[in-house]
Amino acid sequence: MPIHNVLIVDDSKTELMYLTGLLQKSGMSVRTAENAEDAFKRLEEQKPDLILMDVVMPGQNGFQLTRSISRNPAYADVPIIMCTSKNQETDRVWGLRQGARDYITKPVDAAELKAKINALNAP
Repeated sequence: MPIHNVLIVDDSKTELMYLTGLLQKSGMSVRTAENAEDAFKRLEEQKPDLILMDVVMPGQNGFQLTRSISRNPAYADVPIIMCTSKNQETDRVWGLRQGARDYITKPVDAAELKAKINALNAP
């Protein structure tokens, strides 16, 4: 399934701006959420083709939110890529166990992110 609509969940306005610009240059439509509550509102408004998920956020963290989304039958097919400053191998493994399809550490490298998205686009 081609990825056109992306939801970015991150409490950093700087990170939201950077990732939004990067994805829009690639022709994608982007919506953003700054916390779990906003993320669920955006999901209900329009189901995205991909979610980029931060881990460290106020309230429900990205691991918890990823688990909630990936276990919800309505959204279980939406791939999630964790985009976080948490760079320990244990964090990566935990993120994947919660339902993320991939894991990338900040600062996000544009070429690496595009490669991960292209890999999801592959048949």
